[in-house]
Amino acid sequence: MNDIDIIAEGKQLFDTEIRALEITKNALDENFVRIVELIVNCKGKVILTGMGKPGHIGTKISATMSSLGTPSFFLHPAEAQHGDLGMVRNDDVVIAISFSGESEEVTRLIPSLKIIGATLVGISGNPTSTLIQNSDYHFVFPPFKEACAMNLAPTSSTTVALAFGDALAVCASRIYGFNKENFALFHPAGALGKKLLYTVSDIMHKGEENPTVCSGASLRDAILVMSKKALGIVNIIDGDTLKGVFTDGDLRRALSNEKIDVYTADIDSLMSNKPMTIQSSVLAVEALKKMNDNNISALPVVDDGILRGTIRINDITSAGIVL
Repeated sequence: MNDIDIIAEGKQLFDTEIRALEITKNALDENFVRIVELIVNCKGKVILTGMGKPGHIGTKISATMSSLGTPSFFLHPAEAQHGDLGMVRNDDVVIAISFSGESEEVTRLIPSLKIIGATLVGISGNPTSTLIQNSDYHFVFPPFKEACAMNLAPTSSTTVALAFGDALAVCASRIYGFNKENFALFHPAGALGKKLLYTVSDIMHKGEENPTVCSGASLRDAILVMSKKALGIVNIIDGDTLKGVFTDGDLRRALSNEKIDVYTADIDSLMSNKPMTIQSSVLAVEALKKMNDNNISALPVVDDGILRGTIRINDITSAGIVL
């Protein structure tokens, strides 16, 4: 290997890109404001396009916009020239990224976009480029160095473009009033989405899965139901009304008591008649917190005195919800 200080080289690259970010941050002006307002007021979709490295950045910017409330997708400029321009409408905003502003695949789209009537936003480092001169709105990056040793490979420019796109997406989301609940709606498979969307009713055991015995049943009957349902709890009911619960902990205590006959004892005398419960509409994460705080593993789900089901800690954590 060449005799270089790899750590020093790495730090120098960071410094170069950080400097490019600082220069661009200080160059944000009314053009940036106009583009944000254009995105917020867009009646169609915000479409990102770019060739090569800017295209990869455009893909990520589009994904960030979509996740923060701006309908968006990435349009590959080469594929656009072979039919994908049919996805563009006159109420769309097309953001084209080309640091030179002369990427042939991108500039070839300009005449068609004009005919379609979409609004074109040019993002470039060249104020006299074809892209900037033919855009309805634009932002021109100020001069800075690429982090590449030859000052050629897209490094600082792609980092700056990424941060610029993130700024557009986040500023627009702030104007929309985008919040954690909105984020959860667009990320139902993620941990945050599950925390903010899943309720007790989505996870609880109900119907035939819900372990119940009627008031007046024997301890033996309760043990059989507990064993069959395998939830570590039995709900004692009178009609649909919860009267009490009997847990595996209660069972261990009953079996250790020589005065209790498993075959003759009735469940009402052994149940907890003032059990802790939870409503079906409560977020599952709140049920998890309640069980953790009270060192219990299962809760009967009760709405207005009526038993709806049973939920356990394991059910919630298995769904990917954690505190």
